[in-house]
Amino acid sequence: MWAELRIEVRKTNMAWRGCIIKWTRINQIPAKNMTTRASRLELYCQGRRGFRRDAKKAETKKGNVNPATHPNNVSPPAAPKLLKPLLFTIGFTGCSFGAAAILQSENIKPRVRTIRDEDDESDQLLRASTDMAYWHDWWSQLTAFQRQIILLMSVVDDFWSRRTEGQKTVVGIIVANTLVLCCWRIPSLQRSMMKYFTSNPAAKSQCLPMVLSSFSHYSIFHLMANMYVLWTFSSGIVSILGREQFLAVYMSAGVISTMFSYVCKTTSGRIFPSLGASGAIMAVVAAVCSKVPEAKLSIVFLPMVTLTAGTALKAILAVDAAGLLLGWQVFDHAAHLGGALFGIWYGAYGHKLIWGKRESVVKMWRSIRTPGGGSRPGGGPKVDDKGGPPGPN
Repeated sequence: MWAELRIEVRKTNMAWRGCIIKWTRINQIPAKNMTTRASRLELYCQGRRGFRRDAKKAETKKGNVNPATHPNNVSPPAAPKLLKPLLFTIGFTGCSFGAAAILQSENIKPRVRTIRDEDDESDQLLRASTDMAYWHDWWSQLTAFQRQIILLMSVVDDFWSRRTEGQKTVVGIIVANTLVLCCWRIPSLQRSMMKYFTSNPAAKSQCLPMVLSSFSHYSIFHLMANMYVLWTFSSGIVSILGREQFLAVYMSAGVISTMFSYVCKTTSGRIFPSLGASGAIMAVVAAVCSKVPEAKLSIVFLPMVTLTAGTALKAILAVDAAGLLLGWQVFDHAAHLGGALFGIWYGAYGHKLIWGKRESVVKMWRSIRTPGGGSRPGGGPKVDDKGGPPGPN
């Protein structure tokens, strides 16, 4: 009897033990296709994350992609090769400044023609304004809807005309960044966004993301902060460099800051995806602050606190240098520091070394654009009064 009771107790204990083991194994199975808030924030906060090789097997269904565990971000056992990104950085920078020089030379004549046309239109409007009866009859023939459209266009034109040249220039950059942010919210595009719009030295695509990641933001707050700083410093940088040269500096700074980030990530071994226009914007801020160090700046949320541009630049460099040396993982401090150093160098030496020698590029472009062209800026070889080529003297 006691032996049978012991056997029953042992069977009961074994059954409970089996249930507990089974329940524990079920709870240890990780949930698939779940993207927590913390993992989403790591993308734009530039946090560090371990990359697992088995993440590629788990992504069999279409849906939201976790940027931190994407297969393109799996770090290889060996250090990433940076020769190809370096050559791409040099080539892209040269092409950016060459295209800016050609664009500036092509825009000179249309600008002069536009100024003449505006003067002619102002003279015509001045003469027509004397005939008030004509304008009164024209306005009375319009419908109420047409009048509202004209008034709205007048308000928009007045707002646009009051913007500076720099603010008008950065509007296109702000629109491009906003469109990329909207693309991040489309689940079917997140694989492509992760591949081409985030920079990572360990990824398969290294070169193209160096450009596209400068227009990519995953957070609305991140986008608004960067675009506000760009809008604030746009007037100063365009007045110093001009529109075409500013665009070349901005595009080149985005690639150069990413290259600097690649080198620091590979050296330190802390490899993670990065995105954002902070590197290019830091170059703009550094160029303005180094050119006008006595200018007064104020903090956005503390307008009562003012400091000079030179002091602000030193503080920014100190913070990013400390973050890079101490391994802070809040931002990509290497990209910030690389962009700021490029802006300072370009304002001090780069302008003369690069932009001062653009005439050779412009002459080459004119010779290519005009078949058989000579040294004349406007066209082909010289001709004499009879219409033929010049003869020997």
